[in-house]
Amino acid sequence: MHTPRPAVRLAYNMLVSEDDGRMCRDISDEACNHQPQNFMRHALALGLSKSADGLADPKLVLSWLMTHLGAPTALVGLLVPIREAGALLPQLFTAARIRAMAQRKWVWAAAAIGQGLGAAIILAAALVLQGGAAGGVILLGLTLLALSRSVASVAYKDVLGKTIDKGQRGTVTGVAGSWSAMVVIIFALVLILYSDMRAGIVLGAVALAAGAWLLSGLVFTGLAEDKGAQSGGANGFAAALANLRYLREDSQLARFIVARGLLTSTALAPPYLVVLASGDGGTALEGLGALVLASALAALLSSYVWGRLADKSSRQVLIWTGICGAAAMALTLVFSATDLAATIWAMPVALFGLMIAHQGVRLGRATYLVDMVGQDRRAIYTAIANTVIGVILLASGVFGALAALAGAGATMALFACMAAGGALAASGLKELGNG
Repeated sequence: MHTPRPAVRLAYNMLVSEDDGRMCRDISDEACNHQPQNFMRHALALGLSKSADGLADPKLVLSWLMTHLGAPTALVGLLVPIREAGALLPQLFTAARIRAMAQRKWVWAAAAIGQGLGAAIILAAALVLQGGAAGGVILLGLTLLALSRSVASVAYKDVLGKTIDKGQRGTVTGVAGSWSAMVVIIFALVLILYSDMRAGIVLGAVALAAGAWLLSGLVFTGLAEDKGAQSGGANGFAAALANLRYLREDSQLARFIVARGLLTSTALAPPYLVVLASGDGGTALEGLGALVLASALAALLSSYVWGRLADKSSRQVLIWTGICGAAAMALTLVFSATDLAATIWAMPVALFGLMIAHQGVRLGRATYLVDMVGQDRRAIYTAIANTVIGVILLASGVFGALAALAGAGATMALFACMAAGGALAASGLKELGNG
């Protein structure tokens, strides 16, 4: 019988309120014996990965980096679509193959290494290239990073279910999220305090992100994972295509996807905010630290509130996040049209509102999809939504890049209209809340 090291057991007990005699509910006895060690490895590996996400955030950090390097606005606008669609669509093709593997920790570890290599490519491009060449290679590195992330996302759910008991999965992901959020806040504060060294700090952050992903993969290989079931993994893309008829048969599903598609504007807009913040002389690029801090604080402060509201009405959350997002984008345009864009506070305030809206969109859409359909159709509806939204993200990226030819302001105005349209579409959804 495996006995965890005293230090591991002590740290585990500090993080988890647990009666040592309590039996695990839905994992094997062997996995239960290894749970303290596995818990700490999950918290460390996932936290490293989340920290890397923040240090190399495409919405802000990579957008700033590409703008700093002189990459065209059209390329900057492709960052988020590549990141989001690249992390979503491949899951439909890889889920069945990953499901066929008895141990999936190796998949997550390999995917973490892939993300690290993607970050390394981004760093190399920033060090030796300028302009459109730098932007193109950075997008290639981000593509590798996004594809690797999609594989990691599929594998992680299975590994978590096999190695951590039902009552502690939220705790371990919460621990990882909490300490990684502090890493991002420290990064933002360093950018603010040492603003004259921001270019070097950003390059150092991307290098740290690459190292964090590589280390997270190494940590994850040490998990004690039982061999799992290797059947039952349907091809997600084939399932989605086969069930597209539900879009015709279920008007609520169709309206939900329209609303969710329009609300992707809250994710697509931040890079254009960074471009607008740069101004003609680029003076507001000095405010990167404030932008990163505003984004981190928005995520930290709004998630609980949106969660409580979603428990009462996820439909209302979708409506209000669309309104909030449109208002924040309109505020960005006002600041950009005045001298306020060059101040240290204006664009971070607008971004704070926009990221609060984005957090609400993420939470509201997930809650509504779970609540709108029974367990028998939930996987089908998820596959359909992922397929359609992935295509919408790619199309929005291309469309946004074309709109960027008319200027970042015009693109931001387009996204503001999309957010408002998303709120309008959400208002026609059925009320599913318990409030």
